[in-house]
Amino acid sequence: MKFYTRKKASPIVPIVSLIDILAILLIFFIVTTTFKTKKALLNIALPKSSELEADGTPITRMTISVTAEEEVYVEDEQVAVEDLARALMALKEARPETKLELRADEKIPLGFLVQVWDALNQSGFKIQEVPARIQLGGEG
Repeated sequence: MKFYTRKKASPIVPIVSLIDILAILLIFFIVTTTFKTKKALLNIALPKSSELEADGTPITRMTISVTAEEEVYVEDEQVAVEDLARALMALKEARPETKLELRADEKIPLGFLVQVWDALNQSGFKIQEVPARIQLGGEG
């Protein structure tokens, strides 16, 4: 007796629809990706705090960086501390909505930091509106 056996069909994966799905995923990831802004490569050891907690509302601000060698940078551009007030005034005139933050190395003397604060006051920025960045205890 001979039984009829069906040949099993080999599974076929429709590649055309997979290519469509991959193209849609690629477009999605490209559109939703946020790119890092270019920051100056400065070696600044931020002061650390173990008592403060992080605030969950990040705000994009331009940085004023002060290195341990008492060099001042506005974003990527080095500025002499004597010319800082003029540079900040020009920045405020060009972009009045700009917000600043101060990244000062923990080893700079207080007198130099006061010179930076004076330049901020002369250029029209209030010190209360320019937060100093510190490193929280949980961060590496």
